[in-house]
Amino acid sequence: MSISLSDNEKRDVIKYLEAGKPLPEKYRFLLFDDDREVELVWNGKTNETENVVLPFQVIEQIDEPRSDEKFGNQDTLFDTGGRQISGWTNKLIWGDNKLILSSLKNGPLRKEIEAQGGLKLIYIDPPFDVGADFSMDITIGDGEDEESFTKKPSVIEEIAFRDTWGKGADSFIAMMYERLKLMHDLLVEDGSIYVHCDWRVNGYMRLILDEIFGKDNFQNEIVWQRFGAHNDGKKYGVVTDTIFYYSKSSSRIYNQQTEPYTEEYIKERFTMQDPDGRRFYPNVITGKGSGPARIFRGVSLLPAKGRHWTYTQDGIDELEKQNGIYYTKEGTPCLKQYLDEYPGRPVQNLWADIFMTKSGSELLGYPTQKPEELLTRIIKTSTNEGDLVADFFVGSGTTAAVAEKLNRKWIASDLGKFSVHTARKRLIGVQRELKKENKNFRAFEILNVGRYERENYISVNNDLRAEEKAKQAQQKEKQFIALILTAYKAEPVESFVNLAGKKRDRLIAVGPINMPVSSKMVKDIFTECRKKGITKVDVLGFDYEMGLDFKEYSEQGMDIVFKIIPREVFDKKAVEKGQVKFYDVAYVECRPIIKGKGNAKELSIELTDFSVFYNQDNSGEIEEALKPGGSKVVVENGQVVKISKDKQTEIVSKEVLTKKWGDWIDYWAIDYNFTSRKEIIRVPKTHGDNLFEKGKTQDLLEYEEVWTGDYIFDNEWQSFRTKKNRTLEFVSAPKEMPKGNYKVAVKVVDIFGNDTTRVIDVKI
Repeated sequence: MSISLSDNEKRDVIKYLEAGKPLPEKYRFLLFDDDREVELVWNGKTNETENVVLPFQVIEQIDEPRSDEKFGNQDTLFDTGGRQISGWTNKLIWGDNKLILSSLKNGPLRKEIEAQGGLKLIYIDPPFDVGADFSMDITIGDGEDEESFTKKPSVIEEIAFRDTWGKGADSFIAMMYERLKLMHDLLVEDGSIYVHCDWRVNGYMRLILDEIFGKDNFQNEIVWQRFGAHNDGKKYGVVTDTIFYYSKSSSRIYNQQTEPYTEEYIKERFTMQDPDGRRFYPNVITGKGSGPARIFRGVSLLPAKGRHWTYTQDGIDELEKQNGIYYTKEGTPCLKQYLDEYPGRPVQNLWADIFMTKSGSELLGYPTQKPEELLTRIIKTSTNEGDLVADFFVGSGTTAAVAEKLNRKWIASDLGKFSVHTARKRLIGVQRELKKENKNFRAFEILNVGRYERENYISVNNDLRAEEKAKQAQQKEKQFIALILTAYKAEPVESFVNLAGKKRDRLIAVGPINMPVSSKMVKDIFTECRKKGITKVDVLGFDYEMGLDFKEYSEQGMDIVFKIIPREVFDKKAVEKGQVKFYDVAYVECRPIIKGKGNAKELSIELTDFSVFYNQDNSGEIEEALKPGGSKVVVENGQVVKISKDKQTEIVSKEVLTKKWGDWIDYWAIDYNFTSRKEIIRVPKTHGDNLFEKGKTQDLLEYEEVWTGDYIFDNEWQSFRTKKNRTLEFVSAPKEMPKGNYKVAVKVVDIFGNDTTRVIDVKI
């Protein structure tokens, strides 16, 4: 490559370099070959993508949708409903989609995806509204006691959205660019992607997609009319979104879709009728190019100059027998194209026949929910039955729900825990619906990369000598504890074995980063506090050992509080701004109900209590800020409370909206034999910081299966509230159980999407 610079330009380059200043933009094109005429450039642009591989933790497996029916061993003999399709298990993943995409691309799950024929379709609806409010109304209680409460997005969701738009368009483009590059790599050669956006970002998005997928693979800019009309007053009403459709290559799957003819179109197009009222359109029966005469009704007719008859003589004779030819007044033969022979008009790139869901069973109240009909059209167009579909901003789960109904496999992910919970309920509902209609369905599992995110935080370089590794691990552990204490607004303390900090008059113990807080650790904390006369202590942990009895220590006179360390602690901005909230663990009480004699025993589980201690608001500050006649709903001391200020007297009153402990519960499920399915993850045999060096692919790595020490929650029965049906069962359906000792796991999910599990011992 030859560089052609004038003497003045050379002096300018040297001057900028000596001053340590960036070169003006024009020198990028003068110094480096670049055949692109147009390019989207932003501050910090890089072609590098995330390469980390985190093992996926299977949190829950849903094989069969169970609700109120009796079930057990006999179920496989007499159940005539739809069946579970073996093979692929659909995947609902909670976590940062950048880490998820990187782990799918570079990890062992990539081969499993390729074994299914590869990823054929991606649809995404990323957050493109810089001023959006992602709060949503949720319902509390049931029947006459129903109340509505606005759920705010979690801190991690707020932070993610803030980071997306922190520097305006630059941040959004950088976020989407890296993720779209990972998605491009995941797609199979005949795959397609649909990216949903609107006027705020569609200009940027088109350029990003052109650069990653190539202009030649641009297929359509689909304009979707969401609403019939919108009155703005100062400008034209915005009633459309944009959906960009790109393919991985020219060998894409494309199944043409049609839309029903409108009455107006039918009257304009299909103007003729047979005596029996059958409508048809008289179409030409010739094509370009000369050809011989044909006999029509016994008369030899030549086609027009430069044209030929498109049917052979035998074909024309057959059409005559079927009354398939229409003759004009001039005697010109035309082909009868009957209305009832066509499914409809081919769908064009203007979609004005699908509107936002405003009512009906499909509506979930989720702020970004899209209509199922929209996804049905996209999935049918670009996939066939049995193909794999993905959505990495899944929201309420529409893409996965439609894919399941259309017999497609799916992968779905979202950063929001409440989103994943909403999708879980919806997908179980789809399973139940398909089973009832005697249609087959697939099992799905809920996965998480969260635990391994924190393991990654203190990973050490295994290439170091043992002494250096120990020193590095010790240093990282100190940094980790300092991080947790800062987020908890506590001070570090010395001279304790199990205690790391102090907050006012309470001592603080921090659980390990890579495993649950164990009963042994709690006992050690309790013993040390007793010896040193400490009566108040907070235990902070990411997870707690299954079956840990939290009440045991409180009943022995110790004021000990167990709290969950949220994932937000790893967000530096959230910690600095004091936005990280630690929640007390929820308590679940339940009891087994065993009925029957001899070997015919049946087991049911009854929920008897559920306690939470959320505090998300400062009621004192809210009371002061309230205007006369105003009200606000807050979460205080484990209750949802409505605070109101009288318009005349300005007296403040409080009304508890969560009147019963059951009002906090949105969903609960049972695994009747919790220890029957171990959680196995696949990890590389080689470890170390240099494992995923640039250019190294998963094909070069060897994996081994490792038991994490945990078990997968096998969702055998569940009861949950829906927007349509707010009733919740508190006693499960009976299950036939053979004699034996069982550990039964009960999972409860509250109205905010947070889950708590209790394991009880049951002897049959």
